[in-house]
Amino acid sequence: MARAATTTDAFNAVAEPRRRQILDLLSAGELSVNELVGAIGVAQPLVSKHLRVLRQVGLVEVRDMGRQRMYRINGLQLRPIHDWLSNYEQWWSERFSRLDAVLEELKEAETREASPAETGSAAPEREHKEQSDERKDG
Repeated sequence: MARAATTTDAFNAVAEPRRRQILDLLSAGELSVNELVGAIGVAQPLVSKHLRVLRQVGLVEVRDMGRQRMYRINGLQLRPIHDWLSNYEQWWSERFSRLDAVLEELKEAETREASPAETGSAAPEREHKEQSDERKDG
């Protein structure tokens, strides 16, 4: 099956890491192409190509400001991605809760092992020492 064009929807557009990087930078506010080029460190034609794709799917808007073109995120077009990801929020929350419980159990076990006298487990140590002494005598 052929892969869908990157300009068909927001999901395909953000599949490319550089485009996500551009969106991350634009999340702080409007930037010009030159500012994006400086922040990303790639050639201007490549940044312009990615911006064109993001504009075509509506994730980025552009406005002219004198001789510069200023780019900003169009948050409404990110909504389908947000909605899709929110389906997994409960799944991740449950897994992190389970991980927290396991880590807490490990922490408690480590604390018990570190202080045997406080937990009453000094008796087995004494018994082991007594058995060891009997073997030496016997």
